[in-house]
Parts: sequence; structure tokens; C-alpha cells
Amino acid sequence: MRRGSYAGGSGASVEVGPPAADFLDAMWRYLRGAAVVAEIEMRKLRHDPTEIFTRAVQPVLWLVVFGQAISHLRAIPTGHVDYLTFMAPGILAQSLMFISIFYGLTIIWDRDQGILQKLLVMPVPRASFVTGKGLGAGVRATSQAVVIFIVALVLGVKIHWSVPGVAGTLAAVVVGASLFSTISMLVAIVLKTRERFMGFGQVITMPLFFASNAIYPIGMMPGWLKALATINPLSYLVDLLRGYLVSGRVPGAATDWAVLLGALVLAQVVAARTYRRILV
Repeated sequence: MRRGSYAGGSGASVEVGPPAADFLDAMWRYLRGAAVVAEIEMRKLRHDPTEIFTRAVQPVLWLVVFGQAISHLRAIPTGHVDYLTFMAPGILAQSLMFISIFYGLTIIWDRDQGILQKLLVMPVPRASFVTGKGLGAGVRATSQAVVIFIVALVLGVKIHWSVPGVAGTLAAVVVGASLFSTISMLVAIVLKTRERFMGFGQVITMPLFFASNAIYPIGMMPGWLKALATINPLSYLVDLLRGYLVSGRVPGAATDWAVLLGALVLAQVVAARTYRRILV
């Protein structure tokens, strides 16, 4: 019987049976394919850096205009932090969600131009294609976090600066953007046209935003809105960002990460199965 081999971290060669060798080979091809697709996405941003500017406009307006105005009203109870500091993580989550939820437009555009068909015949698994696209969207969203950091410094927002906090924030941004962009890619395949997709984007973004804790605490919501906020993944992303950036600690981090990662894995599996059925 043919047997495979796998070199561990110590350099020793360990013989593994055919099922284990096949699994490791499949995982290697999956990860390598996802890295290739993610690199293609990153090259798009490098070739067209104006996207960084367009991504920055919306969060800057929310913080500079809306945030400054509401801060003076003192109408929203935010505990021991001022309102601008309270809403900054929420605006970061909101801006990356808005951009990511329209990510599927690029899929429809690429399909109309014949680019998607060329990408799908690449020698990478369809699951790698979906993961790589989501990862690329997540990494691109980190540019919005950098913009929020700069604007926060300029406006005097009281951010809790720490290496674990910044690292946790960037990780949450990548996972959150990957989740919403994967959902968007899935919807793009179902709706097929840009007009239908734009309608979907308009319908889904505002409910996700306002039924979350992005700009006001869940405690001040009526019961029915609290129930919606509890099942809204954006609320868990805001929890993580607010904890890392405002207080430096996240009491419910395990639950927040479990919900976000669980939703991401589920969305990736469904999207990978859907894209596997696409004929080119």
C-alpha cells in the first residue's frame, strides 16, 4: 500500500497513511489557492489606490459631522466615555459593512466582462476562490481602520492604544469584512444583475446598521429591536471593536468571536457549494 510522508516542525519525516496524506494535500491546495486569489485582490488595490480615498469619505463624515453634532446634545447615555469615543468603533464597523455588502457587484461586473469565467478556470478549488475573495476584501478593509485611527487622533477621540488592542481590532476588521463580502458574493450569484443587487444592498444595509449597537447602546432599545440586535452579526463586531479600542478589554470576547467566526464559516461553506455549481 502506498504511504505518504509529512515533514513536521522538528524536521523529522513522519509517515502518514493515504487518508491523512490526501487531507494534508487537499488543505495545502486549498490554502495556496486562497492565497493566490487574495493576492490578486490586493494587486487591484495597489493598482487603483483611489479606493482608499473613497472608503475614507463616509466614516470621516459620520465622525466629523454626525458625531460632533450629537456629542453636544448629550442625548445618548454612553456611560463614562464621551459619545464621539463611543461611536468611533461603531462607525468603523458600519463603514466596512457598507463597503463589503456591495462587494458582490464586482462579481457581477466580472461575470458580465467574462473575467469571472477566466478566474474560475484557474487550477484552484472553488472553495479557495471564495475564501481568497473574502480574505482579500477583509485585508482591503484594514485601510478603513487606519483612516479611523488617524481621524480619531485628529478629533481627540480617547482611543485605548495598545498592541493587543490594535491587533485585535485589525483581526476583527478582517473577519467582519470577510463575512459580509462572502454574503454579498453569494447574493450576487443568486440575483445575477447589478440593478437587482443594488436594490438588495439598499434594503439590507440600513436595517443591519440601525438594528445594531453601532451608534447607540442596546440597553436603550425597545424589546423588539433588542431581539434583532442580538441576532445581528454587526452587533458582535461592534462589541469587539469597542472593547479593543475604548477600554482595552472585551468581557464577551469568546462569544463575539464564536458568533463572527461561526457565521463566516457557514457563509463560506454555502458560498463554496454555490460557486462549485457554476459552469464556465
